[in-house]
Amino acid sequence: MKTVSIHTLVQWLQTTLNTAAFNDYCPNGLQVEGKTVISNIIAGVTASQALIEVAVQRQASALLVHHGWFWKGEDPRVLGTKKRRLAALLAHDLNLLAFHLPLDAHPVLGNNAQLARVLGLVAEPAKDSNGLLWLGSMPGASTLAELASQVHQRLKRAPLVIGSDELAVQRIAWCTGAAQNMLGQAIDAGAQVFITGEVSEPTVHLAREAGVGFISAGHHATERYGVQALGQAIEKEFGIKVDFVDIDNPV
Repeated sequence: MKTVSIHTLVQWLQTTLNTAAFNDYCPNGLQVEGKTVISNIIAGVTASQALIEVAVQRQASALLVHHGWFWKGEDPRVLGTKKRRLAALLAHDLNLLAFHLPLDAHPVLGNNAQLARVLGLVAEPAKDSNGLLWLGSMPGASTLAELASQVHQRLKRAPLVIGSDELAVQRIAWCTGAAQNMLGQAIDAGAQVFITGEVSEPTVHLAREAGVGFISAGHHATERYGVQALGQAIEKEFGIKVDFVDIDNPV
């Protein structure tokens, strides 16, 4: 069985994802220290109690996630669910590796790049959005209804769709997760429709009044793919086992 030191793995991840380029809402990288030698990793979208329990059952050395812990503005006290999660990691000497915006934005491994692959979107060359707002098109889908149908089929969940079925969608913008507040940027960039994970009440009014389409395809559903691609890259680089576990979330 191949292994890698946690120090070497963290350095490679930080470099690969260019974490220093991001001013994020949480620390990116090693959030909780565990074993010094890594032989197998459980990957998932969020470091939930359910994912931790799977990692413990499979005797993993580390958890690799997109949504980790220690978010800006949260209560810093270690109480309740936070205490139980942290206690479980420490009791089993599990490392927690988390990458938020750097994993959204990576041009190949990132959530936006991987969502484009899954949906069949063709991206335009990146400009100056730091990888967070992508623009492109979907060959074979010329209306909002056709685009929504493809999203439903490929993500295997029905999206919330705002806009007329017949709305032309030659130019599409997307950003995974909770990026509904980027709708204005998508409109300014000339997109006829914006795909993201979540929706808010003002989003609906803005889309209607601007005459654009909006697709809320699910926060979890749009962000399952970056961490899988990152896990595969780790396997290729170091030869250690990385298993993705999908803890379903309807949001």
